[in-house]
Amino acid sequence: MAPEGMARDTMTEAAAGPRLRAEGLSFGYDDGDVQHDVSFTIRDKSIFAIMGGSGSGKSTLMKTMIGLLRPTAGTILVGDEDYWAATEERRTEIGRRFGVVFQSGALWSSMTAEDNVALPLRMFTRLNDAMIKDLARLKLSLVGLDMAPSTMPSELSGGMRRRVGIARALSLDPGVLFLDEPSAGLDPIAAKRLDDLIVELRNGFGVTVIMVSHELPSLLGICDDGIFLDAESKTVIARGSPKSMLEDKQHPVVRAFMHRERLAPEPHHRSIGDGNR
Repeated sequence: MAPEGMARDTMTEAAAGPRLRAEGLSFGYDDGDVQHDVSFTIRDKSIFAIMGGSGSGKSTLMKTMIGLLRPTAGTILVGDEDYWAATEERRTEIGRRFGVVFQSGALWSSMTAEDNVALPLRMFTRLNDAMIKDLARLKLSLVGLDMAPSTMPSELSGGMRRRVGIARALSLDPGVLFLDEPSAGLDPIAAKRLDDLIVELRNGFGVTVIMVSHELPSLLGICDDGIFLDAESKTVIARGSPKSMLEDKQHPVVRAFMHRERLAPEPHHRSIGDGNR
């Protein structure tokens, strides 16, 4: 991971080309597609939001992008490489450039925080134990945590567990960081600190961030681009920064989500909430 002083300007790096693209993507489960014909481009060093109401497929899209769920149609391009057309071995190699943080951090409760961070290093590198421990502590320090090696996840607050999850996701120096509802359930102060950390990682280390979220302060405060998935039409109905979606007058679902309003009582509209499929 490059030191902070070597990080390049965000706007200059953004012009270098897309980190990820989806083209005509459809995805779902045995009972049918959750979304279809989804296309978008994620700029390098963007903080990209995946938004939508209950059952719109936000987390399902993330699973498709990180290799947990094969799409039923379309392509995901990492640089110029078709991710799902690659061999399983090559997809594994590409996947090591991704860091993933699931809801609540998803830490191993039987392992110390340090060992949670060290786990990917032990699995995917040939570094000796001393180097792995040093790197794990470095990653924890990068997310603002300086703790005893024996600290267990149960001893940490919710915000600290999320930070440990991010440190683990950064262990292999990924270019892309996926976050699934990173600030859900946190108090406003902890959520703001986590938002600040995400921006620091983007600015200081050039990480591209893709974030599933329904938390308006986070969406409006740090995300510079995004898409809005609609559960009824099963496709993308709005694109752009969350701030730009505040002015959306074309889609009642987008307006209701962004302004926390109730939809007009029409039978064909579904309720807005934070559930994910």
